[in-house]
Amino acid sequence: MRPYYVMENMNTLQPVQVLFVCMGNICRSPMAEAVFRHLVNEAGLADRFLIDSAGTGGWHAGEPPHGGTLDILRKYRIDPGDQRARQLRAADFDQFDYILAMDHENMRDIAIRHPDVAQRVRLLLDYAPEQPVREVPDPYYDGGFEQVYRLITSASRNLLREIRETKGV
Repeated sequence: MRPYYVMENMNTLQPVQVLFVCMGNICRSPMAEAVFRHLVNEAGLADRFLIDSAGTGGWHAGEPPHGGTLDILRKYRIDPGDQRARQLRAADFDQFDYILAMDHENMRDIAIRHPDVAQRVRLLLDYAPEQPVREVPDPYYDGGFEQVYRLITSASRNLLREIRETKGV
């Protein structure tokens, strides 16, 4: 099947590219990547997206997602794929159409390192206005992976809906 591309101009075609960002890229952002990819696959749109995740820090680079993230994904029958943590790169800002941070600290880290693109970064939970919180909490220490899953799933459904409406996917 031929991939779907959003036309940027007559000579350049690009897939819809979505990047999820958290601190270490082992808990929240890989969960968001897997959940969003799952929703995209369920909608039959896998060939129309490029989906990835990254961390503002690089101390977990190369590691698989946290065991708590993997447990939740297994519980809901969501394939995590072969994800490995990576640090956010300057090139990501040129590549990705949607850059979604899990919390204000991640947004602040991005703004400090890449001030020219800070206005393009949004909180993931901007896509879940019905939720009582604005940030996806970090479950690394408290183990709140179930709550993180619910927040990410809510926002991911709305994000996909908005992309489909605005990009005509």
